[in-house]
Amino acid sequence: MKIIRSSDKKQLETYFKRLINTDSREVAVVKRIIAAVAKNGDKALVSLTARFDGFKTSPKGLIVTKEEFREALRAVKPEIIAALKTAKKNITSFCKKQKTAGFSISSGKGASTGMMIVPVDGTGIYVPGGKAVYPSTVLMNAIPALTAGVKSVVMCTPADKKGKINPVILAAAALCGVKEVYKLGGAQAIAAMAYGTKTVRRVDKIVGPGNIYVAIAKRMIFGLAGIDSIAGPSEVLLIADSSANPEYAASDLLAQAEHDEDATCIMITDSAEFAAKTLDALNRQKACLPKSAIIESALKRGCIVIAKNLEEAATLSNIFAPEHLQLMTRKNEKLLKLIRNAGAIFMGNYSPVALGDYIAGTNHVLPTSGSSRFSSGLGVSDFVKRIGYVKYSKQALEDVKLKIEQLAECEGLRAHGKSVSCRL
Repeated sequence: MKIIRSSDKKQLETYFKRLINTDSREVAVVKRIIAAVAKNGDKALVSLTARFDGFKTSPKGLIVTKEEFREALRAVKPEIIAALKTAKKNITSFCKKQKTAGFSISSGKGASTGMMIVPVDGTGIYVPGGKAVYPSTVLMNAIPALTAGVKSVVMCTPADKKGKINPVILAAAALCGVKEVYKLGGAQAIAAMAYGTKTVRRVDKIVGPGNIYVAIAKRMIFGLAGIDSIAGPSEVLLIADSSANPEYAASDLLAQAEHDEDATCIMITDSAEFAAKTLDALNRQKACLPKSAIIESALKRGCIVIAKNLEEAATLSNIFAPEHLQLMTRKNEKLLKLIRNAGAIFMGNYSPVALGDYIAGTNHVLPTSGSSRFSSGLGVSDFVKRIGYVKYSKQALEDVKLKIEQLAECEGLRAHGKSVSCRL
């Protein structure tokens, strides 16, 4: 990682810039996959699964059986099951606090309006495979949906060449109450959930992270189904002063860097001495970690910024709008009031991002690539619709008749006005 000064605007802009992959080859591949699934359904899914995952099967073989769920629960170590149960409990508690009821407003003169909160009928969860195993992703996506009252929650995740899904993924699904799981990965899984096939149930909203092909597929099917977001590479921004522990700061940067080569790790501090100590700790710690190539690549994308003061650090953080923000200073509470843009905030020396990733109860599906400027982490509200309703009596309609006619005439929509006057 390189140490730069906040006054070096050109360097700062270079490290703060996110690159959005718009490779036309990848877009073309996803277009063909989605078109194939839309046209040929299960036949396309079987063919694409054999091609991309090396798993040859029939449509029926894409469905995870009850026995496979039972085998998974038996295969996972009891201590992992216990940890998943603790995470589930905390996430559920956090989600329950997010639930909101509808409301009604009455004028007392025969006019009333209101809003209903209604869950979507069906949700599809995508859980990636590949570089790592993510049982936490199952919990983070399924629990908000189920808490919201979604009746049908299905899951797609890729299987290996033998048609096996990592047992901890199925165990997490079973613990959440997700009973419908398909051995499908990539863009074809997204297309299957969006269009539906004879085997795969069509859903109303698709959530969950994935690679570039999954991200492009989600963008392409939006409108046919809802989506949570277009997730970019993981990122952390850490604001620290000399009161922080440089060993902790280094470990947090490395934890983010091991996600993938495109992860972004930035630290902002008002102390050049602390920056040097953290960089030294970073270099010592990374030598002991297994994913050294991935970490090294990710760290090259990051930097340590020396700011004039912590207030400037907060300003720079709001400009970057990080997915994860860590505050490790003497002024955490004061700084918190200055933060406007962040997916989730972790405060103090003993609140690493890993808490939010696994066990604390907040969601780890968070806005990336600066989208925390206008969006939030996944929650119960992502799985419900707000439906307004209106109920007027004849007298209440009579009271507003003239105003409606005037506004309708103003907009050149005379039939709107007549739809009122004909009733009176």
